[in-house]
Formats: sequence, structure tokens, C-alpha cells
Amino acid sequence: MNASMLQFLFRLAKALAVQFGPNCEVVIHDLLSNDPDSSIVAIENGHVSGRKVGDGPSHVVLEALRGGSTEDRLSYLTKTRDGKTLKSTTIYIRDENRQAIGIFSINYDITLMLAMEETLKQFTATPEEAGGTPEPIAQNVSDLLDELIEQSVKRVGKPVALMSKEDKVNAIRFLNDTGAFLITKSGGKVCKYFGISKYTLYSYIEEGKGKE
Repeated sequence: MNASMLQFLFRLAKALAVQFGPNCEVVIHDLLSNDPDSSIVAIENGHVSGRKVGDGPSHVVLEALRGGSTEDRLSYLTKTRDGKTLKSTTIYIRDENRQAIGIFSINYDITLMLAMEETLKQFTATPEEAGGTPEPIAQNVSDLLDELIEQSVKRVGKPVALMSKEDKVNAIRFLNDTGAFLITKSGGKVCKYFGISKYTLYSYIEEGKGKE
């Protein structure tokens, strides 16, 4: 790699390291080096992997030096010898003939983030029987009644227009079991929603009780 290209890459590496902080390691490998065992020509935040300028090639570099695949690899996981997990990206630098002459690598230490993610999962986990859908919290009793009516329709599994008498009995039973009729003037709203009279509502409530 010529001097102007290297200078640009050095500046880019520095900028990325400053932008993303001490957990972001940026490494430049020279694949045309006279000493392939010392391919690193620049490194920022080398404490992430414990490497420095003049250190040897990684597995990816060795593969390139052997004439293997030189396709860019974006956002894959790697691990350091001391157990850190890194999110890595490898970009091949090419000459005018499309030959790989260098490698620009970004390695971001996500070890702490993974630990925090696991802790958050444990904190937010709920028993399996709780189900995966969060239960809504109503702002007032009117909203609560609307939500209970919606839940009763979902339990039946069909819109009111397609409900049979049996379906409506099951929906009314759910509302009664959840205490919906303890809400003031709930009977009239339920009757209007399901298109039934108050007499029919009371009949359905009694019929639902008989099925318990």
C-alpha cells in the first residue's frame, strides 16, 4: 500500500476509534508486507485484543495470504484469548487489479453488553403461563369495560355479526367471570354491543353460570 493510502487509513482508523470509544478496536493489516508475520501496521485501542503494531496476522489474514476467500465480512462474532466477545467487520483493501493488498478491521467489544442483555432478559422474564401479550392497564372504568368486551370477542374468535347464541353466551360468561358487570351501567353497553336486550343478557348470564 502506498504512503497516501496508508495515511488515509490511519486517519480513518483514528476517527472511528474516537467516535465509538475505547471498546472499538480498529486494525490495519498490510498483506504486501515484507514480513507476513508482522502484518499489523496500525492499530487503535489495541487493548481490546491485546495486540500492537508489528504483531502477526489473524485467522482472516492468514486465509487471505494463502489465497483463500477475500470477500468482505460484516458484523460477525469473534473471541479474544482472554474470553472477550467481539462484533467484527473485515474489509479488504484492493489495488487497481482488484487484488487484496490490505485489510481494514473493526472489532467492537460487546462482552459487557451481552452480560447486560442476559441480565435484562432475566429481569423482564415472566412465567410461561403469563403469556406473551402484555395486559393493558385501563385509565378509567369505561376503558376497562371496552377492553374486557374486546377480550371476550377475541376468546370467541369471531366478530359479533357472526356469533351464534352459544358464542354470545360464552362471551357474556367471560365478562361475568371477569367482573365486568360490577362496573356501573355496564349492562346497557354490553347489550348494545352484542345486539341483545337486557332480559336476554340476564338469561345468558344465568345460562353461562349453568355451564360452569
